[in-house]
Amino acid sequence: MAPQPITREGFEKIKAEIKHLEDVVMPEIAEKIAEARAEGDLKENAEYHGQRDEQGRVAAKISQLKSRLKDCQILDKADMPKGVVTFGSTVTIKDLDMDEEETYEFVGPGEEDYDGPIMKILTTSPIATALMGMKVGEKVSIELPRTTMDVEIVKIVDHGST
Repeated sequence: MAPQPITREGFEKIKAEIKHLEDVVMPEIAEKIAEARAEGDLKENAEYHGQRDEQGRVAAKISQLKSRLKDCQILDKADMPKGVVTFGSTVTIKDLDMDEEETYEFVGPGEEDYDGPIMKILTTSPIATALMGMKVGEKVSIELPRTTMDVEIVKIVDHGST
């Protein structure tokens, strides 16, 4: 698997989340487990079993985040090629069937945001993958899980440009 691009900020955000989980959340859970264990019979101690389950979930989350970082390569958006769709580009596309425009920014793991005015989607998404390396005016068919979307690239904003 090729390394996924990520900004320094995105990388640090994930590292901070790992640190918080390891240094704050896991010790809190361990303390609650110790308190529940002190109450006696563990077979029927719901608090004990609940905290052990939570400990497992948090440990899995930490492992997932560490694995995500291991597969990332820190890139500076300013160093990316200009005038083509790349990591960090903000791209406006026109759906040729619906005659509607949508704008996306292509980001790395931990930086996605599907609620903002510009949807930040992963560079590994079907839309981003189909558009990488394309220029304004080019048309492409994007294979989505349930359909195919025919689009034209209307605008590319290069990495902090306007």
